[in-house]
Amino acid sequence: SSDLGLIDYDSVVQYPFGYGLSYTSFDEKMGSVAYDTESGTISFDVTVTNTGDVAGKDVVEVYYNPPYTNGGIEKASANLVSFEKTKELEPGESETVSIEFDDDDMASYDYRNAKSYVLESGDYRISVRTDSHSIVDEKTVNVASTITYNSEDNTHNGDAIVATNVFDDANGGLNYLSRADHFANAKEALAGPVNYSMSDKDKSTFYNVGNYDPTKFDNDSDDMPTTGARNGLRLVDLRGVDYNDAKWDRLLDQLTFDDMDNLIANAGYQNAAIKSIGKVRLSDVDGPAALKDNFTGVSSIGLPSNIVLACSWNKDLAREYGETIGDMAHEMQVSGWYAPSVNLHRSPFAGRNFEYFSEDPTLSGDLSGEQVLGAADRGVYAFIKHFALNEQETQRNGQLCTWANEQSIRELYLKPFETVIKADGDAQAVMGSFNYIGNTYSSAHTGLNQTVLRGEWGFRGFVETDYFSGSNYSYQTADQAIRGGTDAMLATTETTNHITDHSATSVKAMRAATHNILYTAVNSWRYADGEPANPMPGWKVTMIVVDVVLGVTLVGLETLAIKRFLSRRKAAVAK
Repeated sequence: SSDLGLIDYDSVVQYPFGYGLSYTSFDEKMGSVAYDTESGTISFDVTVTNTGDVAGKDVVEVYYNPPYTNGGIEKASANLVSFEKTKELEPGESETVSIEFDDDDMASYDYRNAKSYVLESGDYRISVRTDSHSIVDEKTVNVASTITYNSEDNTHNGDAIVATNVFDDANGGLNYLSRADHFANAKEALAGPVNYSMSDKDKSTFYNVGNYDPTKFDNDSDDMPTTGARNGLRLVDLRGVDYNDAKWDRLLDQLTFDDMDNLIANAGYQNAAIKSIGKVRLSDVDGPAALKDNFTGVSSIGLPSNIVLACSWNKDLAREYGETIGDMAHEMQVSGWYAPSVNLHRSPFAGRNFEYFSEDPTLSGDLSGEQVLGAADRGVYAFIKHFALNEQETQRNGQLCTWANEQSIRELYLKPFETVIKADGDAQAVMGSFNYIGNTYSSAHTGLNQTVLRGEWGFRGFVETDYFSGSNYSYQTADQAIRGGTDAMLATTETTNHITDHSATSVKAMRAATHNILYTAVNSWRYADGEPANPMPGWKVTMIVVDVVLGVTLVGLETLAIKRFLSRRKAAVAK
């Protein structure tokens, strides 16, 4: 901003984030702020009054401005932390909106020193604004002493394990923009790159179809898991059973190598059947704003794109959006929805901006979380995507290496995913991205898919690649993906989607992947009433009924025509 010395804000920015118009006007009054240091909860009320002549709704936007030390942890001065939309208010009508968030929502990630989230001591200015730049009212919350979230009993935002650096290799040694000395490094940091070569160190561990050999990563100490056992379990027996229950081991023991490989390798728009455990084929179909079955050609009605939904700032609409998708999924016999898409609008020129919500991780995460919860209420698992750092489309499947520091990865690009995962207690799904993170394909990035997603956030469900074209893209191999924490290949053709390594290390990875896929599948709506048959899709039933009706009609018409012909001939003979 202009007061920090980087740009002349008023002349550069025409419409600040959060700006909006209405047919009426509103007055917002911010109450006193309470900070419960024991629970870490910050809360206050905002009274909104319609001061105009027509009915309308208002958005209460809450931002925080943290204390910043010159040269210390990088921080933005305006950070959306919470928002709520009022009901429809008549002219003169008021509503009191309650705001509540946790103090660790204001923490910053220190990737240089603490290598963890830190809530630094000092004054945090909490404000209600009409947009990110226009303050209506502001109060101060003081954090008396610095809190570092680096122990098992003090993790950030309820993480199951302590969040610490896992993306150092993606840093690239670049010169990132800093607030230090009024953005003194801006000219250098914002300049275009002059060197497009990857370092020799990064090249040495850069893998694609041409040089990835899974056997080089086998562990001789791994024991071969049991396969093909006859324990008499059906998948339906595991519905509602805890992810870590020993019953899962007995079910997984029943599967053969081929059972697991078929489930993992052939997951394009489906979830393959496994006859031995009574698992039916499930249908997973594309979004983001509708459902389209690529096999039957049947589509649902289309809903507004997420960029439109984000402009509403309406969580209730987002929940109804997900519920509507879920209802239509039942009509189409669909279990999984390839959506919502939660990457950020890093640039106005990104090719998927229409299906991504916003440039802001809080707005994106809260609204997409409501969509996922709405679909989950109907037993439909949503694939939040594209995990992660898929903030551009250009060359996205051309072995594109995305470089970023750990702070921006965690605070910006991963935050919407984190919000959705932590908001949803049901088994769900995640779709990977095409790009590399640093020098590692995202769907083979153990730090991303295992340490962060499953370790820190406690995700239970399965991870699938984005469309799997294997050798056509020159870098997708199922062997590497399952070892990197991805469970299923979104493949519709035979390529490098099958597991080639039969070692104990490989079979263990297959078993883990199969566990994740089956856990999600059995907790979907298709298993809500017991073991499902493979029902004929509704569209096919309708077509058969239509065919039968047409057939009967044609037979009747033909019979009538014959009778009339015979009658006319008989009359002619009589003459």
